[in-house]
Amino acid sequence: MRLIEHVIVGHAGGGAGRRSDVFDPNSGAVQAQVALGTAADLERAVAAAQAAQPGWAATNPQRRARVMFRFKELVEANMDALAHLLSAEHGKVIADAKGDIQRGLEVIEFACGIPHALKGEYTQGAGPGIDVYSMRMPLGIGAGITPFNFPAMIPMWMFGVAIACGNAFILKPSERDPSVPVRLAELMLEAGAPEGILQVVQGDKEMVDAILDHPAIGAVSFVGSSDIAHYVYQRGVAAGKRVQAMGGAKNHGIVMPDADLDQVVADLSGAAFGSAGERCMALPVVVPVGDKTADALREKLIPAIEALRVGVSTDAEAQYGPVVNAAHKARVEGWIQTGVDEGAELVIDGRGFQLQGHEQGFFIGPSLFDRVTPDMKSYQEEIFGPVLQIVRAPDFETALRLPSEHQYGNGVAIFTRNGHAAREFAARVNVGMVGINVPIPVPVAYHSFGGWKRSAFGDTNQHGMEGVKFWTKVKTVTQRWPDGAPDGSNAFVIPTMG
Repeated sequence: MRLIEHVIVGHAGGGAGRRSDVFDPNSGAVQAQVALGTAADLERAVAAAQAAQPGWAATNPQRRARVMFRFKELVEANMDALAHLLSAEHGKVIADAKGDIQRGLEVIEFACGIPHALKGEYTQGAGPGIDVYSMRMPLGIGAGITPFNFPAMIPMWMFGVAIACGNAFILKPSERDPSVPVRLAELMLEAGAPEGILQVVQGDKEMVDAILDHPAIGAVSFVGSSDIAHYVYQRGVAAGKRVQAMGGAKNHGIVMPDADLDQVVADLSGAAFGSAGERCMALPVVVPVGDKTADALREKLIPAIEALRVGVSTDAEAQYGPVVNAAHKARVEGWIQTGVDEGAELVIDGRGFQLQGHEQGFFIGPSLFDRVTPDMKSYQEEIFGPVLQIVRAPDFETALRLPSEHQYGNGVAIFTRNGHAAREFAARVNVGMVGINVPIPVPVAYHSFGGWKRSAFGDTNQHGMEGVKFWTKVKTVTQRWPDGAPDGSNAFVIPTMG
């Protein structure tokens, strides 16, 4: 059976240590095993990173950018193979897998412009004969702990900017689908990055804790569930690290009475059910304003959802494939039962779905709930599966309060033709990322990604200039080149620019 190991300079392999199964979500069969690393494995990776990073930081930004350009070209050349590898372990359909990779590449494209992004500030003549300038310096060694749902995009969001800024990077991907991150590290080496600049360590909580505790790792970026994000943030900060920890979400789509319902239904079908709902920016809650809007939307949603095609990840006609493993399938189906028990109306039940010839695969049909209320646990928590909930709101103010008061604040969308309503909503809603007639408002790579409340812990967002700030520290230099003989009359007075 195939064994997926680390990518560590000088590391001999996984040995006979602990291993975890990697499943084929389409069949339910074990297709590989991943070697779960230890603190000793991390120590080897850190030692290699420490050896490589000073030279990489001393490489001028333009030459580092050229490695990013070459890496981008290699990923594009290997797009089909990477997408099939990703799809085989995660379960998302090939087109969606390519989208996963492409969104990561967009951050790599941003990193190709790192010479401009790293430019500091300069003030000539800040005082008599005094100039002041600032420089953005790499932190040294950064680490990323990434989730199963985007095994290409989120690692590239992290390591692309970190490495371009002059850091070495240690990536700990999800043990559920670890192969694509390994391949990305190999391509980075092929692109010209020195050995030790991007390494992959495999593992579970033992490896996560080792990363959070290691004194040589200066910053950690994490994406996952909110409880674990909070844990990562607290433990990492306690160890003196800079930490950004992105958590869960419960994104809402507000549908105003004037919205184009046909477009809304098309948008919801993809945003709620694409990638089997395994996205932190999925849209699992729709809030129609007024019963008339709700009834009309429901009438259009039912046939659209019933027509969705669920298939194996290689089916070009399928809109979404299986979830990642049996445990996650059981969790999602458990939340559907919770919704029923709480009194929500289960309009379409996706449980019990089986695909002919793939009866042991981890498939869940699309589900639709109506008359969900804010006091229900199934509304309050993230389901992370192909389940859409309708929460009816009598008016705009109620619809605005729902996402604003929810514990999560990742993304939200409003569907309307009314510019004033959209502007008012965007200004007042207590959520980090807002879409106006855009169902999945993930910002482009040169802006930044980040939620509010329990969706994010830390002060700096992912990628864009926020990412550059996170992976660098500012050094400010005040310089003077005096003329004539030194004057020590004010040597004991704090310097001013007067």
